[in-house]
Amino acid sequence: MRSYTRVFVGNCLFTMICCLPVPLALLAGCVAWSEGDDWAWIAFTLGFMGTLGIVLMAKRTTYKELPLVTRKNRLKVTMVSYGDNTFVMRAPRGANGTPAARLVRADVLEASLVRYSPEGEATFTSYWRDCTPDEFTPLIRLRLRVHDAEDTDDAEDTDGADGFEITDEWRIPSLCLSAVTAGRLVVLIEPADAPARGRIVPHWPRSTLLAGTRTCRVIGLDGRTTEVTRRVGRQLRQMRISHAAGGVAMNGDTIDVRRLEPRLAARYTELAEWAEAHPEDRAPLTEPGEEARWIVDDLPGERAGFGSVGRRWSRRGGVLALGRFLHMGGTDVFQDHGPVLDTVLRVHPVDGTPPFDAARRLTVPMDYLAVLHRTTDVVLSVNPSGTTYMIDWSRTSLLAGVTAATVIAPDGEEIPVTGRSEIIWSLMNLLASQGLSNPSPVLDLRKHRMGPAAVTLLQAARSRPHSIKYAQRE
Repeated sequence: MRSYTRVFVGNCLFTMICCLPVPLALLAGCVAWSEGDDWAWIAFTLGFMGTLGIVLMAKRTTYKELPLVTRKNRLKVTMVSYGDNTFVMRAPRGANGTPAARLVRADVLEASLVRYSPEGEATFTSYWRDCTPDEFTPLIRLRLRVHDAEDTDDAEDTDGADGFEITDEWRIPSLCLSAVTAGRLVVLIEPADAPARGRIVPHWPRSTLLAGTRTCRVIGLDGRTTEVTRRVGRQLRQMRISHAAGGVAMNGDTIDVRRLEPRLAARYTELAEWAEAHPEDRAPLTEPGEEARWIVDDLPGERAGFGSVGRRWSRRGGVLALGRFLHMGGTDVFQDHGPVLDTVLRVHPVDGTPPFDAARRLTVPMDYLAVLHRTTDVVLSVNPSGTTYMIDWSRTSLLAGVTAATVIAPDGEEIPVTGRSEIIWSLMNLLASQGLSNPSPVLDLRKHRMGPAAVTLLQAARSRPHSIKYAQRE
């Protein structure tokens, strides 16, 4: 776990080396002062101004590098009402195809990473008016089962009689990777008489809706709000209505039918009545066969683990807290291990004070983005004074299930805890309170340093699941 002070001092030293004339000016000023030269004050002025600039540049660089959140980042004005279960995504614009293109569902049968090799190393790379450059967009090979018939909205085409398979390579925006892991996509099929002649075009923003990554609600003409997240049949019909109309804007995660033009509102109302007469179960978080499309291990990101603990941080009362992303939006800045996104994070302080929403530009690891359909929770390490929250991506990835988590009992028994977020969260807090670091996803209680806390940790690993502060997505 990186310390703010350590990173800040390192950036100061690096910036000072890059700006070598600044310390040289101070040295020259000292020499001139000792010799009584009148121009010494000029060298001192330039040196002090340069030193101030070095400190400001180091502070800005540290702020960009570390995922820090404070109350100064509090979201002041918003046009969107963020509920606890809301997740708004400003995904890159997708290709709409021709007006005659048919919008259907496709299931991901297999997925494998073909290429992702940017050359920016750890630096920030900006692109002007290009939010999805090929350099930072992974190329993935997909084998899809395309449900060609439009009446197979509810995955009724299980035997594949009305569908066909296709294998191809597509560049997938990082924000939309979770649709591949979930296994549900939206594709456009061009008609045979069109110039594209039957070309299959995945629509990634709509795919994140169908996958359940983005939450979706509809406000009817009567003012009643209906939750349609992971209601695959209704969502596909809504998308076809929107596609035919040239697109329907969502206010955050909500479509307000009262704001639509009358003809379009009538079609949405008719669909709502149909959905009420034909109740639909929510689709699963992920479709069967996830292991065949698990690209998470091949994507860059921080290594998942139970987390490192600073002894001083633990002794002085540092604790862990949970937060939840409410909003993510792309920018034109990228790093090798993830895009730089504009985010809104809801932080629940551990001291019981009311939660607050913080707006922060952060680098989000790509392996975490690939499991956003499961959870948007993050683990925060809180400084002893309770004023600064730092996102711990290592713990966050383990809690999200990016990597398998295992506890090894003193007698050698292996206890798998993957997917049991409440147990993983409990173990992380116990380790932090005892000042024990375990950066690996395997917690080996046979190690000597685990001795004093081994019994308590083993009881937690074998305990019955209890509700975590934030429920994982159902």
